[in-house]
Amino acid sequence: MDIDRQLEVIRRVAVEIISEPELVEKLRLGRPLRVKAGFDPTTPDLHLGHTVLLRKLRQFQELDHRVIFLIGDATALVGDPSGQSKMRKLMTHGEVMQNALTYIAQVQRILKVEDAWFECRRNSEWFVQGERPIETSPYPLFTFAKLVELMSRYTVARLIERDDFQKRLKAGQEVSMLELFYPLMQGYDSVMLQADVELGGVDQKFNLLVGRDLQRAYGQTPQVVVTVPLLVGTDGVQKMSKSLGNHIGIHDNPDQMYGKLLSIPDKLMWSYFELLTDLAMTEIEAIRQQVEQKTLNPKHAKDRLARLIVTQYHGVEAAEAAAAGFDRVFRQRVQPEEMLAKHLSAEAVADGRIWVVELLRQLELAKTGGEARRAIEGGGVQVDGERIDDPQTQVIVREGTVVSIGRRRFAKVTLK
Repeated sequence: MDIDRQLEVIRRVAVEIISEPELVEKLRLGRPLRVKAGFDPTTPDLHLGHTVLLRKLRQFQELDHRVIFLIGDATALVGDPSGQSKMRKLMTHGEVMQNALTYIAQVQRILKVEDAWFECRRNSEWFVQGERPIETSPYPLFTFAKLVELMSRYTVARLIERDDFQKRLKAGQEVSMLELFYPLMQGYDSVMLQADVELGGVDQKFNLLVGRDLQRAYGQTPQVVVTVPLLVGTDGVQKMSKSLGNHIGIHDNPDQMYGKLLSIPDKLMWSYFELLTDLAMTEIEAIRQQVEQKTLNPKHAKDRLARLIVTQYHGVEAAEAAAAGFDRVFRQRVQPEEMLAKHLSAEAVADGRIWVVELLRQLELAKTGGEARRAIEGGGVQVDGERIDDPQTQVIVREGTVVSIGRRRFAKVTLK
């Protein structure tokens, strides 16, 4: 594909390209570029927010460049400070490795993992003793001497320039030495992988630029940085995050995925169309104008969005079945025929009553008390059709009581 056409593809949803003239020069080399994107396995599940970056990586793959899916199993032990208002809780190596095991199975829904131009790497290869270093790299395995050398390549003044750190320091909050080291680790990944291009969210810009600086320090041509937007979660306010309960997992079943997508605020539709589908920008704009001119119902536009995304991960038939099921259950007010049955022990239900937060957890409709409270305060919880809006409520349950969260999650109580 000619350079102009490649640039057109790369520019889609890109917030910044640093710098485009450098990218053009790399494309003129006439060889596949080494395009890197890193993911720290801090959770076991990837969600649609992660796919914005993965889809951009897939674009480079389709342009016949070598893409490197980097699992940050070493950097995850340190914790990325980007966008953090306080220090992260440190993870154990066991937790990180358990999460990492699931990643390839999930990314193959987007990336062509069998492709000759696909690499999956772990940065423990060069950060953890006992691992074999990358064969193509002239640099030795990471040691204490290497740590001293790496630290000498950057200054504290440059590291604390970043906004995240400045805000915390001004607020009298601490910044750990580990957090200062994180950008150097991510930058060193680019040195070891000899990256031509690195992709990242807009909140990663500082880390990505450190990679450019370190590559220069090690005598390499600096990578081009391409940043992409952060996907706002289903609450319409904060970026998508599993910890905030506003995420849509790529392993969610078709019904869950479809229902969650229909629940997003109308204003989010356009960014979801742009970031999560392959529709041409002209077509997305045409749909937007029809909605604004009231010639197209927003629900119909959102239905198309949901079908497109469910189709990507589960196929056309699953998307059609999810849409039909949603219509039957929610528009026609019919409960699902097959409802998840969950047992409650006699100890859990005292005098036929149970705290509603604990009920949601026991029925596995919410994983944490915080998630349960958010669902209740958001008006999405019903017990036998009655809305519960106070997290302190003690509800009456009996055999066959139906509990639901929103339009997609149901459970039926059975008592022992």
